[in-house]
Amino acid sequence: MPRKTKADGRGPRRAGWLKALIAIVVCGAAAGGLAVYWSVSDEATERPVTTDEAGRLALSRLNLYQTSPVAVTLTADEGGGVSIRVEGVVDYRNHRGVGRYRSTGANGPLDHGLIVWDTGGLGLAPDQDGAAASDAPAWQQAEHIPRQGWSPRTYTADPLDAGLNLLVQLGADRPDNPLLLAQSGARWLGRDRIDGRSYDRFAGPRAQGSAPDGARSPLTYWVDGDGGLRRVTMRMTGLGTPTTVDITGRQPDAKVPEAPWIAG
Repeated sequence: MPRKTKADGRGPRRAGWLKALIAIVVCGAAAGGLAVYWSVSDEATERPVTTDEAGRLALSRLNLYQTSPVAVTLTADEGGGVSIRVEGVVDYRNHRGVGRYRSTGANGPLDHGLIVWDTGGLGLAPDQDGAAASDAPAWQQAEHIPRQGWSPRTYTADPLDAGLNLLVQLGADRPDNPLLLAQSGARWLGRDRIDGRSYDRFAGPRAQGSAPDGARSPLTYWVDGDGGLRRVTMRMTGLGTPTTVDITGRQPDAKVPEAPWIAG
């Protein structure tokens, strides 16, 4: 059972985790000759990650797991002037999400409803009728929809599906290996402010087959000084606007329903 976290999701032992992760990178670099920056510089151009940055990036998935359930917002450009926005909650202990979706075209709104998803696929259902229902959180509405009320499907290669699949797998019950992150091409891209807080922007490590040798990863991460993940974008081939995921805060009272779209 993960330890209890503070209200903002930062566990009391996070600093110890970060120091231990940085120590792993330092030892690994000394043993293997890995070229890693040792201090944060002020240069405007991208560069390899520092040891501190590799540690924070490696810790971000564990922090997200411990903070969950978390509020999330996903925006995806489907092409042809159609965009989809999902606002919901993800619980990384069971890798499930629930929310509301709205699709918009060049001439205005197209469709809206409830959406649930996990690592295997998603289900769609209409919003419940009535003012009280429309004001209720999506996870509360989803609890009252019978199994036959969901339209299930497996993931496709569409931007929405790719974004949901990525989103539900961002959290993990253990940190990544910071040395491997640095060796796999993670890079510092800059520093931004989101809602008044400073975040380092990183190109993620290049998973095998995800990008040509020497090319930047299609994933970009915004991570704060404590290893907290705030935003992820994913570039999709043929689309100018990347799919964007924002993690906007802990939702301790939210209950993600069991996978109601699974037959049986």
